[in-house]
Amino acid sequence: MQQEYYELQITTTDKQEIFSNFIFEFGVEAIEQKDNTLIVRSEEPLEEIEWGVKEFGKKLSKVLNEEIEVTTKLDKKRSEDWIKKYKNSITPIQVGGFYIHPTWEKNKEGYINILIDPALSFGTGHHETTSSCLELLSKTVKKSDTFLDVGCGSGILSIAACKLGAEVELCDSDEQSVQSAKNNFQLNNCCYHDIWVGSVNMAKKEYDTVVANIVADVLIMINKDLKKSVKKAGNLILSGILDKYLDSVLAKFHDFEKVEIIEKNEWRTLQLKKI
Repeated sequence: MQQEYYELQITTTDKQEIFSNFIFEFGVEAIEQKDNTLIVRSEEPLEEIEWGVKEFGKKLSKVLNEEIEVTTKLDKKRSEDWIKKYKNSITPIQVGGFYIHPTWEKNKEGYINILIDPALSFGTGHHETTSSCLELLSKTVKKSDTFLDVGCGSGILSIAACKLGAEVELCDSDEQSVQSAKNNFQLNNCCYHDIWVGSVNMAKKEYDTVVANIVADVLIMINKDLKKSVKKAGNLILSGILDKYLDSVLAKFHDFEKVEIIEKNEWRTLQLKKI
């Protein structure tokens, strides 16, 4: 290990997952998320990534027609075992009937245990949107149900559904997320029926439960395909919604019955039912 390393902090009030996916395109192996800040560490200089993130923020603001605030801070630090430090910061979490923990922690009796490799900061169960989805899944998914996870990320929601007895399919537009989900399925000795790089428009059937933990803008954009993928009387769980976008999302899904809204800090998660 070199005596020094670089640490880049990227702070944005919104779109953390979109920025995370962009950063991974540079070959970054791990990103830590802390509140609204993404943290990248490397023994290689990070000026190129810092510049790229700022330019990406400008382009994203134009595309979405809204101001995306992005601030960065690049430091050179003395080397320490940050992997060990990061492991110590990942604590198990209990959500509904699930107990999510890294591989170095023991299973907990009386719960459905899920092992998640925390190399990727998203999808460990700690974020409000993920934990809200898990709460709803524990109440809605039944044995032999068909289940689709749109924007699967780490695969944690699909693994949860699988452990509840569902026949699972999942997809993500990011190839690295799909590979991460495959690895986590193997880690949990779970099986999926199908997985693909892409979105819900590539689904070949309707499902008892469809979950999409993405961002409000994307949920609105793909609303028609999401609706088509749900069986009659089936459940549609939508998350990744900031409270200021809740009404816009609900307007696009007005033809679905509103069953429940979970509020955690500024995040909202919806359970809808196809009438």
